Amino acid sequence: MVLDIYSRQVVGWSMSGRLTRELTIDALNQAVSRRTLSPGVIFHSDRGGRFACKEFQNLLAKRGMIPSMSRTGDCNDNAIAETFFDTLKTELIYFEKYRSRNKARRSIFEYIEVFYNRQRRHSALGYMTPAEFEETSLN
Repeated sequence: MVLDIYSRQVVGWSMSGRLTRELTIDALNQAVSRRTLSPGVIFHSDRGGRFACKEFQNLLAKRGMIPSMSRTGDCNDNAIAETFFDTLKTELIYFEKYRSRNKARRSIFEYIEVFYNRQRRHSALGYMTPAEFEETSLN
């Protein structure tokens, strides 16, 4: 998952049965396809192997992004992403019993793309949605 820390909008995400570098690369590529990035954008992550691997680091460099990683064992360094996943679980996952990975994927797609980015209000954004906050910021 790639989260724009300014607007709290999820701009890239991918799902798989396992955490792999391909999953992370897919999420980053989706984010890059949705955004015009200026060189020097900081990409912050935890220290997971999928973020630290040479292939992912090379992709960041190719895109002109600066890698930043949390300190070992300090979830507070990545608090915004951790909070997003806690919110996703609390508001959606814990209430559902998915019969297939495809149903889970559809449900999570709707949560992120329809509800979270466009309808869910955030106190950190003055109780605007991420989409509203971005629109207001661009004007």
